[in-house]
Amino acid sequence: MKKLFFAALGALCVGACASEGAYYKPQAQIMPQHIKKVAIRPILNKTEIFALEDKLYIELYDEFLKNGTYQIVNEDNGAEGVIVTTITRYLNVPIQYDSQLIPTVYKMDVWLDVVLMDKTTNQPVWREPAFLGTQTYSASTLPGGLTEQQARERIWEKLSKDIVKRTVEGFGSVMSENKKKVMQNPEYTTITQ
Repeated sequence: MKKLFFAALGALCVGACASEGAYYKPQAQIMPQHIKKVAIRPILNKTEIFALEDKLYIELYDEFLKNGTYQIVNEDNGAEGVIVTTITRYLNVPIQYDSQLIPTVYKMDVWLDVVLMDKTTNQPVWREPAFLGTQTYSASTLPGGLTEQQARERIWEKLSKDIVKRTVEGFGSVMSENKKKVMQNPEYTTITQ
């Protein structure tokens, strides 16, 4: 009798969980209602690689314009929100070699610290301290290979789309890496070119 009772109870629980509305869906966390205009501050580059920030800024600006959800203005011209981006780490490491020890495949990683500041309260709306862009690519000497610059452009495009998606769609749409995990990993302690 007990077995039959527990079997019926288990079937009832499974049936209740299998119904349409029985799954976890968090509430969308979107921008505060008063933020209609967003400014993009010039990007700060804390790496040893020169002029990374310029191309990323242009790509990010263009991506916000393409999306069209928020008006892009200068910070002094009535912006209610400000995107503050810092390039914190850049790695371009060969991960595969040919028989003569010449690199044939590279892995490029770029970490950003991205914050959306609410100018009216001067508080962050959201922050992603270890936003990661990764591109694995073949050397430009191989068929279908990319140059380092082309790989960077692909990363800028991906990161820009992710930043816009995080801003427009809210928390959970795009997430950064765990900063402690990244910083404590010995594989990511050197900056190479």
